[in-house]
Amino acid sequence: MTTPPPGRQTRGAVELTAAMVLSGTLGVFVVESGQSSFNVVFFRCLFGALALAAYCALRGFFTDHRFTRRTFALAALGGVCIVFNWVLLFSAYTTTSISVATVVYHTQPFYVVLLGLLLFKERLDRHQAGWILLAFAGVLLVADLTAGGGADGGAYLLGVGQALLAALLYAFATVIAKHLTGVRPELTALIQASVGIPLLLPFASLGETAGLGAGWAWLAGLGVIHTCLMYILLYASYQKLPTARIAVLSFVYPAVAILVDFTVYGHHITLLQALGVPLIAAAGLGVNLGWPLLPAARRRTSPDDVPPAALTRTATTLKETR
Repeated sequence: MTTPPPGRQTRGAVELTAAMVLSGTLGVFVVESGQSSFNVVFFRCLFGALALAAYCALRGFFTDHRFTRRTFALAALGGVCIVFNWVLLFSAYTTTSISVATVVYHTQPFYVVLLGLLLFKERLDRHQAGWILLAFAGVLLVADLTAGGGADGGAYLLGVGQALLAALLYAFATVIAKHLTGVRPELTALIQASVGIPLLLPFASLGETAGLGAGWAWLAGLGVIHTCLMYILLYASYQKLPTARIAVLSFVYPAVAILVDFTVYGHHITLLQALGVPLIAAAGLGVNLGWPLLPAARRRTSPDDVPPAALTRTATTLKETR
């Protein structure tokens, strides 16, 4: 794969950083809307689909969409995973905190590796296995199971579980997206958001939006800013950056989420949780970049491993020294 020129990479880095900063503010929009997670995701899909449809129409993406029945069905299936991933993650914000839910949610890369192992018989080497174990050790620390994070113990553990399950659903969506070759990602995002509208309508409590007032601005922001604009920035940056820079910059998201959660709501992670954050971050980078975790295994050589020519030279040297 050709490495993009430096100027193009710089622009991509700015776009991806902006997208990650927007992702880090997602929790505030969810909480401030004052709505249930089903309502929040329903309106995120509604406003997001409208904004994405307008953008795709202006760019002329509908004239050459390149969808087949198979790719359209895969995009819709990915949309089901994405939508319920949002529902679980937004629920986790309120049962744990934005910080904890976001950090635990960042176990997505490890699920992708495990799904590749289970579904496609991909090889799992000992370094990947080690990184995955290290990541889940970090999850246990971030979850702070002994203290319950200062919240009700049962609800807190439920929230951690919701974040983990949300990460699993996102991993499924990622695996599905790998098979959507030749299709514009903006159109894929539009289908995914559109799927959520009829899917969540039976679960949404639209009566709760009566007299919502300023809450509508937060819901509209989730659709226009965190769905349309954020995904446009993400997809644009991916085309300009090598995998290594994408992996590193993706951790701007949890860093901003932790900072925003502390600044807006006064939530801070404990010392035990702070020890888990770098473990998850390092493990995520290790898996994405293929870093070795364990030292190379050293083989003990035997005479059978030594080439015949080497044995002959050794025998000659011994004769000369006698």
